[in-house]
Amino acid sequence: MLYLNVDHLRRCMQTLDSSLLLYRKAEPDSIDQEVFRNAIIKSYELTQETAFKLLKKALKVYGHGGKKLDATPVKDILRLAAVHDLMTLAEVERWFRYRDNRNNTAHDYGEKFADETVVLIPDFLQDIATLANVLEHKLGKRTELDGN
Repeated sequence: MLYLNVDHLRRCMQTLDSSLLLYRKAEPDSIDQEVFRNAIIKSYELTQETAFKLLKKALKVYGHGGKKLDATPVKDILRLAAVHDLMTLAEVERWFRYRDNRNNTAHDYGEKFADETVVLIPDFLQDIATLANVLEHKLGKRTELDGN
């Protein structure tokens, strides 16, 4: 049995949340606000990548092969997560939006785009927390209390 450790995902979530708080506190149009906006985008990217790695590991428990998963498009990974009750269909739809937005970050670091990303972050943070809880509940790491 595979046991997932979601501590890194939770840490990414905390970093993203802190970056968003600091961004909101910064003087509008200041260098500080720009620094925090950039931190949000990088944290957003890292959090997504961490989540997808965990989802791939989780899907192995349900019989999906590692090499095949590595070649599977992210949106199909998300669909498989819904099939195995790791996400709801509504969550998958939101994750599609997050992924589309993430794909754009690789090509466009403009202010308008960054501001569009910032708007997604509160819902994204909630969805990350939900995913971490589901993965930990279904496939969480063993503890001494497990008797193993």
